[in-house]
Amino acid sequence: MAHVTFWEKPGCGTNARQKLALANAGHTLDVRSLLTEPWTAERLKDFFGATPVASWFNPAAPKVKSGEVKPEAVEAEAAIALMLAEPLLIRRPLVEVEGARCAGFDREPVTSLLGPAAPGARPLEGCSHPGEAHPCPAPGERKAS
Repeated sequence: MAHVTFWEKPGCGTNARQKLALANAGHTLDVRSLLTEPWTAERLKDFFGATPVASWFNPAAPKVKSGEVKPEAVEAEAAIALMLAEPLLIRRPLVEVEGARCAGFDREPVTSLLGPAAPGARPLEGCSHPGEAHPCPAPGERKAS
């Protein structure tokens, strides 16, 4: 099994399901906050590889949902600068496994770690609460359960 470094938005329900899927598959996790990690442009860009710039963005980020940031109209350097200034714009999770990196849960190396999804399984990519104005609590505002 693999050791996975997993950068999340604390309190995100989708990230919680993703971490559980990895743990249930026998992998160990080093979970970190995407919001407080000291990112550099070079390090962050490594997670996106050859994917289109628009796919680097979290479609559920408030500035993307409101139209203030239009991912399809942003060049690579500007995208990285926006994400360094506001990490909520970064597509998550960011994952690193044995030097391989990706942004999102539907790409390698994640897909190899999990194998095929069970028929009828709840999707592990995308917002858990897409219809809500503020789908996930802000870090520190999560209610104790």
